[in-house]
Amino acid sequence: MHSNGDIFVGEVIGTAILILFGAGVCAAVTLKHSKARASGWIVIAFGWGFGVLAGAYTAAPLSGGHLNPAVTVGIAIDTGDWDQVWVYLCGQMVGAMLGAALAYVVYLAQFNANVGSTGEGAPDDDGPLPTLGIFSTIPEIRNPVANLLTEVVATIALVLPILAFGLTKGLGESGTTALIVSLLVVGIGLSLGGPTGYAINPARDLGPRIVHQLLPIPNKGTSDWGYALVPVVGPLIGGALAGVIYNAAF
Repeated sequence: MHSNGDIFVGEVIGTAILILFGAGVCAAVTLKHSKARASGWIVIAFGWGFGVLAGAYTAAPLSGGHLNPAVTVGIAIDTGDWDQVWVYLCGQMVGAMLGAALAYVVYLAQFNANVGSTGEGAPDDDGPLPTLGIFSTIPEIRNPVANLLTEVVATIALVLPILAFGLTKGLGESGTTALIVSLLVVGIGLSLGGPTGYAINPARDLGPRIVHQLLPIPNKGTSDWGYALVPVVGPLIGGALAGVIYNAAF
């Protein structure tokens, strides 16, 4: 069993790496004056997948590399052990906020250039860009019920295979579990990410949304707190249901 200190440190570091890669690729694709601007959804999906890969492998020796409250809840329902859940969740939230802040630092010049003018008072060709989507998810069609269902189903598609991977002895022995999970996240992004942007992780959405609210980003627009419950509640429900399904079926 991991100690509380190791869990907290591992989840902070691993989740920070995850969000640094994820928010970083969203910034790269979104912001003006980025060399990767407009490179598309496939780039974003793989960027998030590589973030999972790097974060999970880094955190694994310390905490097991959950990096996601939905995963932590699913595992707790499977094992019945809730004693350290709060430590995982605290580490994940701190890490998510740290990773978002680091992504902002990396793209600071691009964020500051998102001012909607050339410096002479004339507007840019396409004006300032909204920045919330770099940090958190935004639904393409705002329908709370449909958005919630999307997040629930997509999170089940994440957590249930993760729990089942534990039954595949060869994965654990080979050390490739995190690699397989990262490919799973890429697949979820490509297949199920279109409606809501696939939060599938409450800390991944809420932590960066808080950072977006706090940062002095020019023309940053709203942090959309009216939608913020959906990418928190949906993944938690999905993670819990995945734990229940796993216990019932395996």
